[in-house]
Amino acid sequence: MNKPKIVVLGAGYAGLTATRKLAQKLSPEEVEIVLINKHNYHYETTWLHEVAAGTINHNQARYMISDVVNPKRVRLIYDSVVEIKQDEQRVVLENSEVAYDYLVVALGFVTNTFGIKGMEENAFFIQDIESSRVIREHIEYKFAQYSSGESTDENDLTVLVGGGGFTGIEFVGELADKIPELCKKYDIPRSKARIINVEAAPSILPVFDDDLVSYAKKALEDRGVEFRIGAAISECTPEGFIVGEDNELIKAGTSVWTGGVTGSPVLAKSGFEVFRGKVTVDSDLRMPGSENIFILGDCSWTMNQETGKPYPPTGQLAMQEGAAVANNIKNLLYGLPLNDFAFDDKGTVASLGLSDGIGNIFSGIKLQGKAAAAMKKVVDDRALFSVGGAKVLLKKGKFRPF
Repeated sequence: MNKPKIVVLGAGYAGLTATRKLAQKLSPEEVEIVLINKHNYHYETTWLHEVAAGTINHNQARYMISDVVNPKRVRLIYDSVVEIKQDEQRVVLENSEVAYDYLVVALGFVTNTFGIKGMEENAFFIQDIESSRVIREHIEYKFAQYSSGESTDENDLTVLVGGGGFTGIEFVGELADKIPELCKKYDIPRSKARIINVEAAPSILPVFDDDLVSYAKKALEDRGVEFRIGAAISECTPEGFIVGEDNELIKAGTSVWTGGVTGSPVLAKSGFEVFRGKVTVDSDLRMPGSENIFILGDCSWTMNQETGKPYPPTGQLAMQEGAAVANNIKNLLYGLPLNDFAFDDKGTVASLGLSDGIGNIFSGIKLQGKAAAAMKKVVDDRALFSVGGAKVLLKKGKFRPF
């Protein structure tokens, strides 16, 4: 008799957690587990803004999948997913295809430009390790060009960031730390370099209350960040963003869009019913109408049954979903009832650079300043430990003991 085959697509927070928990709960005699990922490494998505600003090395934000998943227990395939053939229960990859009995879709996000003209062509995106490295290198290249006299345009020293959500604000916080270093390195007056954040909504950081938002905005302004709030971007040109009703052009040497993400395009291509690029899953995290397909993380809308709204797509949500799905697949195998997913919200913390931040933790405790920055490092290390284990935490953690 063939063993049931569980195939996990994607080694982000959700997929890697699901894989590790499945390997712990089920023996090699019970199931075959396959993990498919584009790269041979996992990266901390919530650290990418630091890689993009150049405040951490890209290697700190990633680790090898084979360091945390035993290749003798889990078959590792490094390839890109092209399509999921639901009727035939197989996944088409660029270089092969894989059949499944149970499928976990955790393919992560792609940037959503909301159709803004020129954004796709002219802006950088904080999407993965490589795209974040490119941003860091491009910013420094512009400073080097100006310093050498190859460029005399002061706009080249401006970094323009579209989007005042989590990624955009954490990114400008890191830039507020990094830009003074670059100015010193290239002997450029700090006053010549600008960091501008543009947000169409009337406020930044919609997940936080007014007090914390006011603190964050003032703290960043005090470190040289400029805000253009309530200014919609109508176009991104090679020179910068065109914003507002008067179509003002804000020129910059580097334009970065952080204003939105959507689920992997594989979902729509595979005929899944998507809303804004994601599948709204049932309470047990299965795709509606499916017995054996689970969809997690940035690919799904997971509804809060109390509010009727989806939970914000965070790392902690993805990890909890991964653990819940491992339980539910074991239950399915043994004919037991599936559990509804219950999200345990530990709170939200946003960094504003290395030593500043804001946060809401443990149902209403507010943090700001150094306390929030310290808590952010605890949160990051906890995610490292939860997904990668003690060995990875010791190698990559932000509170390393040596």
